[in-house]
Amino acid sequence: MRKLRYNADITHQLVRRGTNVAACTNRPMKETAGQARTTSDPFLSSRRSGATVALFGEVLADVFPDRTVLGGAPFNVARHLKAFGLNPVLITRTGNDALRDELLEAMAAWGMETMGVQCDRSYPTGQVKVHLEGATHRFEILPDQAYDHIHASVARMVALSIHPALVYYGTLAQRHSVSRSALKMLLNSTLAPTFFDINLRAPWYDAQVLRRSMKRADTVKLNEEEMAILADLFALPGDTPQGQAGSLMQTFGVRRMLVTCGAAGAWLLEKEREVVRVQPEAQAISIIDTVGAGDGFSAVFILGRLQRWPAALALRRAHEFAAAICGIRGAVPDADDFYTPFIGEWQL
Repeated sequence: MRKLRYNADITHQLVRRGTNVAACTNRPMKETAGQARTTSDPFLSSRRSGATVALFGEVLADVFPDRTVLGGAPFNVARHLKAFGLNPVLITRTGNDALRDELLEAMAAWGMETMGVQCDRSYPTGQVKVHLEGATHRFEILPDQAYDHIHASVARMVALSIHPALVYYGTLAQRHSVSRSALKMLLNSTLAPTFFDINLRAPWYDAQVLRRSMKRADTVKLNEEEMAILADLFALPGDTPQGQAGSLMQTFGVRRMLVTCGAAGAWLLEKEREVVRVQPEAQAISIIDTVGAGDGFSAVFILGRLQRWPAALALRRAHEFAAAICGIRGAVPDADDFYTPFIGEWQL
């Protein structure tokens, strides 16, 4: 297949016009020097409403026993943010296939920006098989997908064009060196605060990726099981999750650690070692599946912090929304009506 010559000026013009850039080349570009991270509280200095959030990583099809739905943590979080009035820009890569068409149609229907969705002529749109086991689920993630080959220079051009108030990223899309380089270039292109949503999916992570990602993160979000994995992986001191979280913050310079505990709620450890905890009352929700509950939590917490909600309120609302996600099949609702009660209650 003939390689297309990459022209940064043309790509920049396309990005500025809001054009969906189909970057189908892996030709490397020279990376510019990185910029220093911000030292002020990044969340509280962000715009309060309509903020642009860049979300880097995978878009894939979750293949359930009875249907296939679009998924991937960055996509799920972006969908929720859009419904709540923010401007998410998804920076990802798909195959040149029917799933790409389905993605673009869905994003257009929801009014989501598609300028960051790259196209790959060699690799397919990502897929993951979801095996339901009672109220829980198990993922079978297929290797070498289009999101493993996100083009670094195009990702950088998108970031420079949109001036994000926040950059969201995870672990899975960093399993390949090409997308790892793209994330590095993206982060070096902005002073925006960063939200690292760990989402460990064995065997697609290692200590080096986690170490590098936490060094670039202002906020790290994970669940209790993932905290135990990190404690073992990094031989963290401390007999409690809070002590281990504090050790991670000190080691990697993280501003806040956000830890979810399933039905038991969540807690937040700030840099000043202040623990904020939410232990919600029992909710009468029939659990359909837990797919995407953590993504819903991340989205509402990000929304709350950009809207300057107090930490305890952001935690409580994030947990309530995540619990509601457990009452539907899949990670995102089929209709906008699902969001209406939350928008009304939160006065968005």
